[in-house]
Amino acid sequence: MNKLLNEVKQKKQSLWINGKKVETKTHAPLYSPYSGEEIAQIAIADKEWVEQAIGAAYQARGTMAAMPAYRRAEILEKVVEILKDRAEEAAMIIACESSKPIMFARAEVDRTIETYKFSAEEAKRITGETIPFDAAKGGVGRVGYTTREPIGVIGAITPFNFPFNLVAHKVGPAIAAGNTVVLKPASQTPLSALFIAEVFDEAGLPAGALNVVTGPGGIVGDAIVESERVSMVTFTGSPGVGIGIRNKAGLKKTTLELGSNSALIIDKGVEIDQIIDRCIMGAFSNQGQVCISIQRIYAHADVYDEFLEKFTEAAKKLKIGNPLEDDTYVSAMISKRESERITSWIEETKEGSAVLASGGEIQDGILKPTIITGASSELNVCCQEAFAPVVVVNKVDNVDQAIEQVNDSRFGLQAGIYTNNVSNALSASQKLHVGAVIINDVPTYRVDQMPYGGVKESGTGREGIKYAVEEMTEMKLVVWNHN
Repeated sequence: MNKLLNEVKQKKQSLWINGKKVETKTHAPLYSPYSGEEIAQIAIADKEWVEQAIGAAYQARGTMAAMPAYRRAEILEKVVEILKDRAEEAAMIIACESSKPIMFARAEVDRTIETYKFSAEEAKRITGETIPFDAAKGGVGRVGYTTREPIGVIGAITPFNFPFNLVAHKVGPAIAAGNTVVLKPASQTPLSALFIAEVFDEAGLPAGALNVVTGPGGIVGDAIVESERVSMVTFTGSPGVGIGIRNKAGLKKTTLELGSNSALIIDKGVEIDQIIDRCIMGAFSNQGQVCISIQRIYAHADVYDEFLEKFTEAAKKLKIGNPLEDDTYVSAMISKRESERITSWIEETKEGSAVLASGGEIQDGILKPTIITGASSELNVCCQEAFAPVVVVNKVDNVDQAIEQVNDSRFGLQAGIYTNNVSNALSASQKLHVGAVIINDVPTYRVDQMPYGGVKESGTGREGIKYAVEEMTEMKLVVWNHN
């Protein structure tokens, strides 16, 4: 492991443009969120470098559009095989640059492999439909059908929390559909994006089809969004930045996966012992830095006390510490600034009727898993996105009351409900104003082929490979006149 760790760290990184490494004059140090040590020197692009990357993608778009589906699938399948061989290296990169515990980093790599596998399969399934023109009087003697064509250059802007898999959710379907990509990874997690660019190069992707440009969002991100040669922007991140992208994008297509404060309802009659492990995972995996992390739990009065006791007990047993140790469950948040933000939110709860059931303090630079009860909906820990190992547990009298409180949010990504009552499950599926309702599991559930996205300030459009391919292609209608 030490040899692999040394290979991951202390490298001077370059941009990846037109199938090769490109040196820049300026670099910035990348530090481990856990240890504070310098991991690498990251190239900082200016607007000219971004324009070169966009130009390379623009020139390559014809090559990619003309590439047959089987060949695009072969390249993606090759990526899968390379990632399988280098899975431990990829997991180590995630753990080093984001402080994601290695157990969750390995799970992310496994999911990334699946995501590229799904992309390879979807490359062969991009189809249109025939239109019954003679259903209209004016359509007699005509035959029509639709095709789907690649949209062109896609600007992909990705977050730190799943630096391999959320890149895969943008790059995989883009390549499957015959597009080219300019990728701007999060400033804290550029190593994974540069790694995957080299993997695609080894897999035979044409030069210019995937370009990785590192640097600040105000320079790199804005240049991508504002470029006339970029046809679509796909972004995962905060609502504020997402709204700004949409305002600057003009007529470009945008897919925006934004914030959330996902909620879980626990109905009466649920076997609490059977759900504790899932709730722990949903609330505290990756330090709660998951878009669909459980942030709010509404437990029926009949099970509230039992759930709170067992949930709190389990949270206190989680090991915190070095992300590279196999049994670490919770490590450092992505930055000291984020830790300070969430601790200020926790302090805010102490001014009212809320009670701190566990956690709430920093230990060796790590925020301990935190559970708060009795928090009002106006508090930041309820109404904003915590993106931290913090969860609020409140008591409700019935499922309808819980649904009302879940919906009392400007977000609507995913929600979950545990219930043995079919009517309550059906009611929740109909009344919860979210992009997905997960019945008898936590809202943190996701497999990579399912449609994924939200309503309200949680964003627009859908990811999930088949659905992303639809977003990343344009429909064309062809009509034949036999008259």
